[in-house]
Amino acid sequence: MTTKRSIVGAKIRTLRETKNLTIEEIAERSGLAAEQVASIENDEYLPSLGPLIKVARALGVRLGTFLDDSDELGPVVVRREVQDQDSSISFSNDSVEARQNMIYHSLARQKAGRHMEPFIIDVKPDETQEFKLSAHEGEEFIYVLEGSIQIAYGKTVYELSQGDSIFYDSIVKHHVHGAPGKAAKILAVIYIPI
Repeated sequence: MTTKRSIVGAKIRTLRETKNLTIEEIAERSGLAAEQVASIENDEYLPSLGPLIKVARALGVRLGTFLDDSDELGPVVVRREVQDQDSSISFSNDSVEARQNMIYHSLARQKAGRHMEPFIIDVKPDETQEFKLSAHEGEEFIYVLEGSIQIAYGKTVYELSQGDSIFYDSIVKHHVHGAPGKAAKILAVIYIPI
């Protein structure tokens, strides 16, 4: 069975090779280490959204290109039973262990040409509270469906509970994680300009 992680790595490699770019050129354009780009392509780990966005920009494509399943131009409806199937993706940060507490369920992977990335994200409890803030162009909207989360945004930490929402510029360093010891389910919409 092909995992979403291997699909992302394979799509990045295919796009890079199609554009006749080396791993080193992608690293230089994205500001990432060549080893990090290679490990993404080789499915050693899937980074957080920030580095993935940098790779997308270095390749001249939308972030959604890595997750697309088809080229639907019209509206896309995602039914609950399809959403519940194994179509999730987990991102790590700078190590394999990091960010494994967040499982992303894409709500628009069939929609071609999109500029927003909507996800339902299952946030598992994490007592360590060790995280690295990251930044990228665009905006993010988060609505808490269940539980409690924290958003470290610059020097401020916001705690949100069920029914709360936040909208912020993602160019400011930030990190989304569960409140200490608490699980959550959130709706997140990420806008990334091309």
